[in-house]
Amino acid sequence: MYIPDHFAVTRPEDLARIVQDHPLGMLVTHGGGGLDADHIPFAFDPGEGPHGVLRAHVARANPLWRRCAGGAPVMVVFRGAEAYISPSWYPSKHEAHRQVPTWNYEVVHAHGTLTVHDDERFVRRIVARLTKRHEAGEPVPWKMGDAAPGFVDELLRHIVGIEIAVTSLVGKAKLSQNKEPRDRAGAADALQARGHGAAADAMRAAG
Repeated sequence: MYIPDHFAVTRPEDLARIVQDHPLGMLVTHGGGGLDADHIPFAFDPGEGPHGVLRAHVARANPLWRRCAGGAPVMVVFRGAEAYISPSWYPSKHEAHRQVPTWNYEVVHAHGTLTVHDDERFVRRIVARLTKRHEAGEPVPWKMGDAAPGFVDELLRHIVGIEIAVTSLVGKAKLSQNKEPRDRAGAADALQARGHGAAADAMRAAG
């Protein structure tokens, strides 16, 4: 990934925030058939190991877990806040007419090695953890115990756990840091007015 210095994300807490706030990762693998990508919600433990550990589950019918068994090298891409930026939103454009459209975004590439856990206890723990995290905002959060007896047990037999020991995290936040403060503010305000609050907040924080 091309990363100019002014767009580089290097602080571990900033990398972890992007991963944890946007947990649907694109898991990129390589096998006999070439490159493949699976879109999977992950749980991230940044304090485990040198760069953290990612955990998730996939369908047993998904060939990924058989193809990548045994510590296969993989990459997971996490996309954070993103939005189109119109040059009309920069005040300086109306003075010098030297601005062009662009796209602002946050992204993290997590490289690591994948281990398969065909283990009911591992799978149950990760399902419970992901459910608790993503149900937290509901008035009455759903939990596994709410399901009919035996229903969850049957579903768990149809999924397999995966774990990725992260060997490096590479982050990029292209958020108009190379623009004048007034131009960054103008673009952020325009995004906010158009309902892109997350991208607007990210731009303001980067400024």
